[in-house]
Amino acid sequence: MLCIDDLSELRLDYAPVAFIVREATAGWERDEAHALRRAVFCIEQGIFAGDDRDTIDGHAQLLVAMACIAGMPEQVVGTVRIHADRPGLWWGSRLAVHPAFRSQGHLGATLIRLAVSRAHAQGCTAFRAHVQMQNVPLFEKLHWQALGQTAVHGRAHAVMAPDLAHYPPCHDAASGFVSRRRSAPCT
Repeated sequence: MLCIDDLSELRLDYAPVAFIVREATAGWERDEAHALRRAVFCIEQGIFAGDDRDTIDGHAQLLVAMACIAGMPEQVVGTVRIHADRPGLWWGSRLAVHPAFRSQGHLGATLIRLAVSRAHAQGCTAFRAHVQMQNVPLFEKLHWQALGQTAVHGRAHAVMAPDLAHYPPCHDAASGFVSRRRSAPCT
C-alpha cells in the first residue's frame, strides 16, 4: 500500500500508455461512464440540467475506454452508448472523452470503431449518429459521411453514417480493443 509520504516519489508527468476499450462489465465502470457523461454534457457543455440519462439508457449497450495501470483498468476516460432503433438500424450517442485525455486522439476513434463494429456483429445494416458539428472532421476521417443536418437540444448536428465495410464485426465486446498512446520522443 502506498502511504502519503511515498507520494513525493511519484512522477508528476506520468500518463497512462495503454487503454482498454470494451463494453462496461462492472458497476464501477458504468458509474464512472455516467459521471463522465454528466461532466461533459451537463457541466462542460451545458446541454442538460443535472443528468443526461434518458429512456435509451434502459436498453443501450454502454461502451467505455479505460486508462490502465500495470495492465489493469483504473479509470473510465471515455464512453459511448449504442442501441438498436429497429432491426438492422443502430444508433450511437453520448460519445464523451475526459478533457484530460482528449489529446489522446485515438480514444474517441477507438470508441467509435468499437461502437460500429459491435453493432455490426449484432445484425446492424445501417448505423447512424447525431454528431456535433465540430466533430464532423473526425468522423469523416473514420469513413463516415454526412447525410444531413438537424438540431439536437438546440445545437446543430450532422446526421452521419459510417461505411460498414470499414468496421468488421466485433463479437466479443467484453474483451474489446486495446489502444496505446503514441510515445513521445525521449529527451
